[in-house]
Amino acid sequence: MYRLRWGITCAGAAVVAIALGGCAVGTGGGGAADDAEYDSGAELGGELSVMGFSGVDEVATSRVEFAEAELGDVEVELIEGDLDIQQFLSAVASGEPPELLYADRDQIGSLAARGAIIPLERCIEGEEIDMDQFRESAVEQVTLDGQVYGIPEFNQVQVTMANADLLAAAGVSIEDVNGSDREAMTQANLALTKSDGGSLSVIGVDSKLPEFLPLWVAAAGGSILSEDGRTAALDSQEAIDALTWAVGIYDDQGGFSAVKAFRDSADFFGEGNQFATSTLGAMPMEQWYINVLNEVSPDAPMAFDTVRTTEGEPIAFAGGSAWAIPSGTENSEAACRWARAMTSVEAWQAAADARLAVREEEGKPFTGILTGNSVADEEIRGMVTSGGEPWDSGIEAMYEANDNTVSLPANPADAEFEQAMQDAVNSVLNGEATPEEALAEAQETAQQALDEGWEKLESREE
Repeated sequence: MYRLRWGITCAGAAVVAIALGGCAVGTGGGGAADDAEYDSGAELGGELSVMGFSGVDEVATSRVEFAEAELGDVEVELIEGDLDIQQFLSAVASGEPPELLYADRDQIGSLAARGAIIPLERCIEGEEIDMDQFRESAVEQVTLDGQVYGIPEFNQVQVTMANADLLAAAGVSIEDVNGSDREAMTQANLALTKSDGGSLSVIGVDSKLPEFLPLWVAAAGGSILSEDGRTAALDSQEAIDALTWAVGIYDDQGGFSAVKAFRDSADFFGEGNQFATSTLGAMPMEQWYINVLNEVSPDAPMAFDTVRTTEGEPIAFAGGSAWAIPSGTENSEAACRWARAMTSVEAWQAAADARLAVREEEGKPFTGILTGNSVADEEIRGMVTSGGEPWDSGIEAMYEANDNTVSLPANPADAEFEQAMQDAVNSVLNGEATPEEALAEAQETAQQALDEGWEKLESREE
């Protein structure tokens, strides 16, 4: 049985300084980390400490039990708590890393570039992991410079969610707020927005800035980063147009600060949420929120669709997690076996069976699990039970979105790139700069970070 323990003890100040400074922390005299540490023929045993993952619900625990059976005599230790990147880098730099890492896929590129995790070619080959089963957008997020550094797990997509009663009262439809026609969405926002005594009482549309800018750019056929992860495109016309339009959605409601203050006052996870209380017309949101709404406000008058491109096609920006093997791990063989087992179709089937049983006991519908493994997704989709409308439409939108995902490729400066984008969007939302000015500055900052990141990676590989 696996054990839980709290944290990894960080090393001294010198080690922390290395981690915070962004220096390479790989093994082998500063050269590029590789997967020579992995031996597919090794007999499994010893310990497997896992950082960033804690089994807390039936979806997790059922797969943990499956993986433990696959590992045999290996003693599994789940380090309690969410992943702390600096703590992890300190552990790697001190020569005492966990055997396995569970991280967001958008963190994999920079961790690989630092030499903190190893490429998985031999692991994938030795464990016969079929990478073709995983969604292409998920694999792109864990592939840096042609090498895979993570095994994808879970998938997160966005779905258009709306209050059907508010739509009807305003004379607009779900198609007017799904992003397919930006002018129609602007007009729908005006029709849906309400004020009471000069204060906002109904948010018409929430365009979900700053975090959803990449989605809106992609919906117009653009991208904020080149396919090879080397060239920023934050100042592209698609990005400027998307930011201008999405900020305008807030400006038409009195500005972002007014919308955010009213939004933050909502009981987001409770029965008094903004849809149940009819204080929000529409927004794009991650698919897990469908379950929240169905749980706490099953009678809310909902309408669902995918987010749509400006050509009317479904689109979602993929997010999710991945398993990675740290440099210097002492049990990479067990780590690889665990990564294969936890992301296998069999493990996901066990998770779906467990979740279905819980939902049936509660008398609630099973809405599926998005896994990142397309084969598992199809099998689980066949197990989904009906919750009636509008929830069935929401699940249909979720699966359609999952089949139409895009993502940014892994790059060695993902945190710096993300920060540059967020700073740019926030400066426009706060009225400090125009979209053109803010994105031009962000482009320069992000490109410099990318250039430096790639240069460091390539110098380590020489």
